[in-house]
Amino acid sequence: MKLNELSPAEGSTPKKKRIGRGPGSGKGKTAGRGIKGQKSRSGVALNGYEGGQMPLYMRLPKRGFNKPNRKSWAVVNLGILQKFIDAGKIDAKQPITEAVLVESGLVRRKLDGIRVLAKGEFGAKVDLQVSGASKSAVAAVEKAGGSLTVTSSAATEAAAE
Repeated sequence: MKLNELSPAEGSTPKKKRIGRGPGSGKGKTAGRGIKGQKSRSGVALNGYEGGQMPLYMRLPKRGFNKPNRKSWAVVNLGILQKFIDAGKIDAKQPITEAVLVESGLVRRKLDGIRVLAKGEFGAKVDLQVSGASKSAVAAVEKAGGSLTVTSSAATEAAAE
């Protein structure tokens, strides 16, 4: 037996029904779409449409609330900050501000401010100045002999300009 002699078992692969190929095919003229109307045309997707009846997604109750003026923080974990200091991307002897964090590539963009969280090991003596920090992050930095100052984002922006 050769590869070119292989074929699927008889009847296992039915012939594809060719649609819209004349009246003799059984699926000619309207190609099984009926006559006229929106669904007989091409490019129609009626997901969620229930023929004028109120759709299910509109009938179900909506819960919760999205605060329109919520703050979106860029998050920095102390473990990652330590890695950047060890790699020499951030100078621990200089004060570490939000601008330094963005410049080093640790944070892509500042958003509404940078918030420091205490995840990971931290042992560098640094002077951190950021918009927000968790209590455990402040404790971890002070335990390492450094200081973490939480500044208001408005004051930080004014100082940068």
